[in-house]
Amino acid sequence: MLIRKSFQITFLLCLFQLSLFSQDINYAHRVINTLTSPAMHGRGYVNDGCNIAGDYLKHQFDSLHLQSFNKNYFQDFSFPINTFPSDVALSIDGKNLVPGKDYILEAASGNGKGSYDTLLVRKHYKPSKEGIANFLSTSFKNKVVVFDYDSLSGDDSKFLQILKQEELPKENRPAAILFIENKKLTMDVSQEEFNYPLFTVLRSALPKDISKISFNVSAKLIKDFKTQNVVGYIKGSQYPDSFIVYTAHYDHLGQMGRDVYFPGANDNASGTALLLNLANYYSRKENQPTCSIAFIAFAGEEAGLLGSKYFTEHPLIPLNEIKFLVNLDLLGTGDEGMMVVNATVFPRQFALLDSINNAKKYLVKIGQRGKAANSDHYWFTEKGVPSFFFYTLGGVAAYHDIYDKAETLPLTKFEDVFRLIVDFNLVLQK
Repeated sequence: MLIRKSFQITFLLCLFQLSLFSQDINYAHRVINTLTSPAMHGRGYVNDGCNIAGDYLKHQFDSLHLQSFNKNYFQDFSFPINTFPSDVALSIDGKNLVPGKDYILEAASGNGKGSYDTLLVRKHYKPSKEGIANFLSTSFKNKVVVFDYDSLSGDDSKFLQILKQEELPKENRPAAILFIENKKLTMDVSQEEFNYPLFTVLRSALPKDISKISFNVSAKLIKDFKTQNVVGYIKGSQYPDSFIVYTAHYDHLGQMGRDVYFPGANDNASGTALLLNLANYYSRKENQPTCSIAFIAFAGEEAGLLGSKYFTEHPLIPLNEIKFLVNLDLLGTGDEGMMVVNATVFPRQFALLDSINNAKKYLVKIGQRGKAANSDHYWFTEKGVPSFFFYTLGGVAAYHDIYDKAETLPLTKFEDVFRLIVDFNLVLQK
């Protein structure tokens, strides 16, 4: 009877824990659904989407009763950014292409409109002195220059450098540049703006022959876009001046014209949701850490790791008080495990993480990478802060496109990554 009662108590505790985490995963879904909604405008720079998302995170931090290093959780900074706030249209030989699906604007695209003949760059323009001389002697004025990646030999970047507005005489600038892409459309953002439009078009969307291209593009370079990092913390019970830090960028690519936006579910609503789940977990009295834990949601990552760079240059936490930092980005899958950037830079900490995973069987594997400037951990590493960057592997391939949606993001190993991080934190606090 006593054994049975003990079993029942254990069973109920397990159910309670599962129910508790079920609520957390539901919270994660709510966060991702909110961050990827049309109301956030792709968390970019058109319609102030990034700052709408920042306000949302501030309210989440406040609801979790995180402490702030200032009065409102915000660390303000600014930077220039190119945007596409209004008209976007592209037609090839009378066929209207669908923005986001058939084509994208390159991040540095400028303004332009009209209907023009094409100039196709083929193999006879080779990246040699003679080839470049031939290219320079070509008349580009009132032409759309078309780069077909499959037909080029060598590095076409030399031709692109020539076509930049600062390297080509004004009287011989093209009307636009169009790149033909076979695989997928991948959007980015830029702090610069060309003097004419730049398109990338899927080959499958093109007519057989390209002769006439019509377009209408409105671009706007915002010279001083004001935004913020969102920073909160939980004070440690024994070592308040020693910090473990969790970071994730909440910005994304924003909009391309009035109607197309990039939801950014995996990149990086997923990492932001995990950041908030960790804040939710450690904000409970029973989970108060011995060391302080800070949570930083960065803006400006897609524009060049700008938010994290600003933070390391204007730290709200003395960088020498950070015991370890874990950056969370692209965490919506996990079928094939997880990758750790900086694993070979900090082998002792990686060995601890890997041993926990081997014992608990959270993930099928944890891969190792060295140093890389591919997310917000980078500037901390450069300043001497021990740091990892976690991202999951396998699953959906949507990235920097219109298909990175909440409804198709599986969160396959989200719960297991959460548990792995909590276990790893226990080791780090010792």
